Amino acid sequence: QHSKRRQDKSKATTAKPTKRTINCIRNFCSLSVDTKVSEQLLIIMKAQHLLVSAAVIAAQAPSLVGAFSSTSSLVGGAPAVGDSRRSRSRSISLHQSVDTQALSELEGLIADLMEVNGGPHHASPQVVLSPGRSEPSPLSMSEAASAHGMPWTDTIGRSDETNPLLYMPLWEWQLDFMKSSLTNLHPIECSTLNDLDVSYNENKEKRARIVNHCYASDEYRKIRMTYYDAGDSVQVFNSVWYPDPKYNLPVLGIDLLSFNRKKYLAIVDFQPLHEDEEDHAMTYEHILQPIKDKYDNLKGRMSSKFYDETQFFSKEMLFARFDDEKIVEEDLFPAFKSYVKTHLDLVKDTSPAASSKDVEHVLDRHTAYDTYSADRDPAAGLFAAMFGKEWSEDFIYDFLFSLSVRSEEGLDFSPPGPPRPRGVKPSAGGPPPQHAAPAAKDHSKKSMPVL
Repeated sequence: QHSKRRQDKSKATTAKPTKRTINCIRNFCSLSVDTKVSEQLLIIMKAQHLLVSAAVIAAQAPSLVGAFSSTSSLVGGAPAVGDSRRSRSRSISLHQSVDTQALSELEGLIADLMEVNGGPHHASPQVVLSPGRSEPSPLSMSEAASAHGMPWTDTIGRSDETNPLLYMPLWEWQLDFMKSSLTNLHPIECSTLNDLDVSYNENKEKRARIVNHCYASDEYRKIRMTYYDAGDSVQVFNSVWYPDPKYNLPVLGIDLLSFNRKKYLAIVDFQPLHEDEEDHAMTYEHILQPIKDKYDNLKGRMSSKFYDETQFFSKEMLFARFDDEKIVEEDLFPAFKSYVKTHLDLVKDTSPAASSKDVEHVLDRHTAYDTYSADRDPAAGLFAAMFGKEWSEDFIYDFLFSLSVRSEEGLDFSPPGPPRPRGVKPSAGGPPPQHAAPAAKDHSKKSMPVL
């Protein structure tokens, strides 16, 4: 049956070794690719795996038996395996140089052996699991990136502009950067705890739509990307990067808005988990200051209408209200890219937590951050007007800020103004103290254990 499948293949196997070649051999033979030597691949193979490989090759493709060259030395200078029973019992690794042409032929052989139900086997991405992580999506990266027609090239609303989707270039740059820079990047589910798919919604009558992508990597437990398009009336790009909780580091928050292509609001910040910067695994404001100093147009101050800038905002936050759209291209875009790159550098330079207690503490701070942000989301009224209050409440509490704890009073959809405190009359109280994290909700349905 295998030989018949080989004959029925319409495309010949390429002669150029690829990553797929190495992955196929690694998966089938448990090989570890060590390094490249000239134009040959140096492979470390345990003796028993070499024998299995040889048996498969001899049985299925005898012409490949000579692909493996003779071995002149063994790892660590060990003597060649002889007839000694003692030498047979040792755990020995052999260096084998493999001819690249034979390797590519072997790719096709092993790929066929791994076929399931007539299709190729796709190994699941290796995911570093920690508390707070969502289930991986069955979509591939390319499928997820192009979901719902993204990146869009035209607006659903009305526009007189040649670039109606003002922030789409930033979306595209961020996604490309994630693909090229993050480890084991993969899409995760865009749904609420009630399995409501919130990856896309639209109001055709009002000509507005919203799309959401979610990704995770070894470095980040969740990267959410949201784009709201209503033509020239409103353009919004929002993204939040949550480091894996083994890293006690700030959350990267991005919120860019345009209203009638006349008024613009921008926030990009390393949003602290703790009141004192020194309580994080690494300090970071001194790294951001030289970037911020380059852009005078991004040195504004936040009002207290929705947020208290002393909670979950750093002193080096990029904040701007402006009327000149040129600032988006000339200042905001380069500053945004610098902050994104710097945040990833910070994560990579940080040692992970050594205890599960430390990981849980960071996740508690993520919960506090999400709860604070959900209660004060200034877009709640807009979402409710476009997509309904019930959808908007689930969307904000269970997706945008998925670790948040719902207020018993629900979201405040009243017109813009100071946020309504929890459990008290609107005239009393204030935002919860940052050190008092709300009790975490049960995420057993969507979260996974630490490894």
